Amino acid sequence: MKNQFSIFKKYSSIEQTQEIITFLNSNNIETEIGNNIPPVDSLLTGNNITPEFEIKIKITDFETATKLLENIAEDQINQVNKDHYLFSFSNEELYDIILKQDEWNEFDYSLAKKLLSERGKPIDEALIKSLKKQRLNDLSKPEENQKPWIITGYIFAIMGGFFGIIIGYVLMTSKKNLPNGQRIYSYHANDRQHGKMIFYIGIVLLPFYIILRILLAT
Repeated sequence: MKNQFSIFKKYSSIEQTQEIITFLNSNNIETEIGNNIPPVDSLLTGNNITPEFEIKIKITDFETATKLLENIAEDQINQVNKDHYLFSFSNEELYDIILKQDEWNEFDYSLAKKLLSERGKPIDEALIKSLKKQRLNDLSKPEENQKPWIITGYIFAIMGGFFGIIIGYVLMTSKKNLPNGQRIYSYHANDRQHGKMIFYIGIVLLPFYIILRILLAT
């Protein structure tokens, strides 16, 4: 499990992706480029449908790779202009960047720490570890309120609609990546069970409706 490759970073530019890959490889970190096609559940919900280039590394290399990128960013922030947008952020907004490090690039994360320190709000390692633990706990929570999708899935599956099979498959199998590389199920066990039932109902009934329509058309 620890040697498994998992998504480390996502970039919209292939040039930036290749640059990071070259840097990581030069530091003896193996990399892979992941499939940048949006997953089925993103197409259904309309979230994250923009293609992205994924850099995958071994889970055991996450901490080292993160530190390497942070070191580069810390060198760059000494040359940042005062008109950078983070200078207008409140302390609460800067703390939010620290908490949600996975949503920001390494430069913004390092600059947020520096600005807080300059404002008399230094960030020590104990606080960072606490914030990361809190973030993992928040992201590990299953997605709530899937009842509308479950009802819609059953309706389409019983009516022989292929869309019902897709909904069932997504509810049953969808996973999300945590900042530490771990992959967990996106939905509650009960919702996944409904997804499994919807999926198999659709698989069983779809051929029946196809045959019925063919017979009625002849």
